[in-house]
Amino acid sequence: MADVIRFILNTSYDDLPAPVVQDAVRGLIDTLGVGMSAVQTPLSRIIQTHAQVMFGGQAAQIWPEGKTASAAGAALANGMTIDALDAHDGHKLTKGHVGCGVIPSAIAMAQAEGLTDAQEFLTLVTIGYEIGTRAGIALHRSACDYHTSGAWVALAAAAMGARILGLNEAQTREALGIAEYHGPRSQMMRTIDAPTMVKDGSGWGAMAGVSAAYLACEGFTGAPAITMEADDLADIWRDIGQHWYIQEQYIKLYPVCRWAQPAAEAVLALQNTHKFDATEVTSIRIESFHEAKRLTAIPTTTEQAQYSLPFSVGAALVAGTIGVDEVMTPGLNNPDILRLARMVEIEETAAFNEAFPARRLAQAHIGLADGRRLASEITQAQGDPEERLDHEVIRRKFLHLTEPAMGRRRAKDLLDSIEGLPGRGDLRAMIEQLSYRGANANSVWG
Repeated sequence: MADVIRFILNTSYDDLPAPVVQDAVRGLIDTLGVGMSAVQTPLSRIIQTHAQVMFGGQAAQIWPEGKTASAAGAALANGMTIDALDAHDGHKLTKGHVGCGVIPSAIAMAQAEGLTDAQEFLTLVTIGYEIGTRAGIALHRSACDYHTSGAWVALAAAAMGARILGLNEAQTREALGIAEYHGPRSQMMRTIDAPTMVKDGSGWGAMAGVSAAYLACEGFTGAPAITMEADDLADIWRDIGQHWYIQEQYIKLYPVCRWAQPAAEAVLALQNTHKFDATEVTSIRIESFHEAKRLTAIPTTTEQAQYSLPFSVGAALVAGTIGVDEVMTPGLNNPDILRLARMVEIEETAAFNEAFPARRLAQAHIGLADGRRLASEITQAQGDPEERLDHEVIRRKFLHLTEPAMGRRRAKDLLDSIEGLPGRGDLRAMIEQLSYRGANANSVWG
């Protein structure tokens, strides 16, 4: 535990290998691109107002209007906004998402505490990814239930908060213990079976973790963080600072649950190979793993659409992709997508169950009106760390998500600002661009 705390408090920018810094930038591009698009969702609008009213203050800004709240309130609102569009990065063994809570927490605390050094901010984000990913793996190993990302994002946010507040080692241990104890150990499969706005708990975990750091700073004490201190989990933490989990995050190409994406890519591959139209499809059978089989909603809301394998398959066949429009009102009201979604049958296979979560697999079987019966290859979604996406693909994803919300010029300027962080001294210009509809963010810097 002492080595982990020293990693949190003492790691410098110069300690980070160049590829790790590049992946911190990649995580920021991916996560903030999703956030700037997700502001159009009903979830985002609700949580923005809630955070301003219930977590009020002048410490940090809520995107994109520039409304203000406490650091914990801004982390809550912006984290839940990112989570409102299920297109952000993740890690296979955590079965969840680190950046969704880490990045809004880091930004909120940077504003609240006056952190303007871009390289220190990148170090902070890297530390958050390392703590959060390991805590997620540890929780899955040690708990019988499957908890949302917020449960372990809370420890990542507390770790970053401890560093930015200048806590000592004893206070940092308390902050981590408070965060683990108060972090939302919500049961993920409940929202898989009945998708709603609670989503993956990342915003609530971010809020709990930021609060934990401030509480520890004031002398509040917490129970020891079992996922970090238990002897039988020590191997997960032993190589911190040598093995970099930030390099093992996957990138999504579509704003739907990662578990649905192998099936969507399998049907797209069949359509691209055999050149049929969605109107010709008469049957669809998907073989996949158990968790994917539970993504069964025929949606009436965007949350249900994002957690629906049948809808993802239908949208992919009709649109040739799955974009924001497909999981929002235009897609929800598209009769062609809904016709195909209702047609989908899902079967789980022992081999695909055994491969999960390290590999998420699907095979698609499609029947056509002309009598053809097509079977896809066994398919994994694009973007896994073993076959990393080219940086240009991630840039295109960012612009595709942000331009409709921000406009082309603002979107390109924000992308340039994020990519320029390693060589830039000052962080403020990038963060100010996130509140592009509101007042100048200089007014909230601590």
